[in-house]
Amino acid sequence: MVAYARSLRPQPTGAEETSFAADVRAGLRAPQKRIPAKYFYDETGSLLFERITELPEYYPTRCEMGILRDHAAEIAGLIAPGAALVEFGSGSNKKARLLLKAASAPAAYVPVDISGEMLAREAADLHSDFPHLKVRPVEADFTQPFALPREGEAARHKVGFFPGSTIGNFELPEAAAFLRHAGKILGSEGVLIVGVDLVKPAEILNAAYNDAAGVTAQFNLNLLTRMNRELGGRFDRAAFEHHAFFNRMRNRIEMHLVSRKPQTVKAAGETFRFRAGESIHTENSYKYSIESFGALARGVGWRPAGVWTDADGYFSIQAFRAGH
Repeated sequence: MVAYARSLRPQPTGAEETSFAADVRAGLRAPQKRIPAKYFYDETGSLLFERITELPEYYPTRCEMGILRDHAAEIAGLIAPGAALVEFGSGSNKKARLLLKAASAPAAYVPVDISGEMLAREAADLHSDFPHLKVRPVEADFTQPFALPREGEAARHKVGFFPGSTIGNFELPEAAAFLRHAGKILGSEGVLIVGVDLVKPAEILNAAYNDAAGVTAQFNLNLLTRMNRELGGRFDRAAFEHHAFFNRMRNRIEMHLVSRKPQTVKAAGETFRFRAGESIHTENSYKYSIESFGALARGVGWRPAGVWTDADGYFSIQAFRAGH
């Protein structure tokens, strides 16, 4: 799992609430019940995810931070003086800080996230450490079109930063669509730096999503609690269990909430029936090879500009320039 469009707001309002209810209704009506992974991240979910990143079994955050520390100067060399660094789904800016410290006179940092409160807090913290950097947060769903602030739009060079292997949460057509979308925002001289989780032995992947402390199970089950609180749900958490496994055929981790018994549950104004063993599919996390992700990016108009991995080859940071 990864922090996808993180939101620390426990109570959505307006269009967001309508979207959550509509997605739950549509997802629980489907033959394979499903709920988009972005709804993991209420306040409790966000805190649980931060705990997950510190678990011994969960390698992605640790590996990515290590790559950034070890290769910050090389990676930041892609950020030309006067460039704007645009981070998609920024959440915490701890990874961007490593690049900003190593970069040569960036003009602006533009964190884009759905959580306005977190954006404001992180921007204020960043400003205290980088007083001369223009920090211009944008509250938006980074997968949808959004306008860059004036400083970002005016910068000749725009560098996108998409860490955390969030790209793995997208189905392959969605991942390609995001890469096209990023290209439109960053322009003809754009650069994109992406964190990409790599294929590795199944036992390592399965352990990362089934930690011994049960934190990932709590994270998954919290989705039921959120639906109960925000959508009038009547889910009994004890009647579901966390199930995560590596699907070798599709090179992805799948996370599910599995019904322990036949049951009927109300949520979002509707009633849904579950068979014993029937699941709600809550997340996919695709794993790539360096070659397969490079091919995906080239297919939508990016050309490779660099690859960095940890010593074990578990994780990669891959960079691309606009144009074939």
